[in-house]
Amino acid sequence: MFTGIIEGSGTIIGIRSSGQGRQFTLQADFALEKTGIGDSIAVSGACLTAVKIDGKRFQVDVAPETLSKTTFDKAKIGDRVNLERALRLSDRLDGHLVTGHIDGMGTINNRKTLGNAIIITIGVPDSLSYYIIQKGSVAVDGISLTVNDCGSDNFDVSIIPHTAMFTTIGFKKIGDPVNIETDIIGKYVERFITKRPDGNNEKQSGQSSVDMELLVKTGFI
Repeated sequence: MFTGIIEGSGTIIGIRSSGQGRQFTLQADFALEKTGIGDSIAVSGACLTAVKIDGKRFQVDVAPETLSKTTFDKAKIGDRVNLERALRLSDRLDGHLVTGHIDGMGTINNRKTLGNAIIITIGVPDSLSYYIIQKGSVAVDGISLTVNDCGSDNFDVSIIPHTAMFTTIGFKKIGDPVNIETDIIGKYVERFITKRPDGNNEKQSGQSSVDMELLVKTGFI
């Protein structure tokens, strides 16, 4: 579990094939003290397992499923990435709850300056926009951001100077792809209210699984 508060950046310094997947070697810009083999590190939002660590350098395996869902399929040596190590229970919970399980990719459609901020518009498919709401949270390349506004196929986020300077979002250009993870809470709520214990789906039956009995049982009333 992560928060979307980026610890620092890193660079992909090695890529090699590993069956249908790949293995990346990355160089972090910060010390990886107290990080061990088997620990999770979010690399531009994708939760990956460190399989080798040597100082600031570490290796991760990237599975075919991850390649198909993320920008890593087009990754090149020299690419800069955002890095965040897993949340500890004693940490402050800034940002929002981020799993590191990328839902899909978006594309930067526009960017403009407004005051001291950069307003970025990101295009997304319907399967992702469905879970994005105005003033809700979204992780873009692992960065926890607040949705300013959203439409059926895009959303806007505001990037403050610190975020622009400290993460990769600051130098992304129009047309660049980004990894998107929508808010996990919305996905679980949808599952809860549309999937009945007997396996009947609300969309098929036309009947909601939410009723007074359920609300009382779950403590809402």
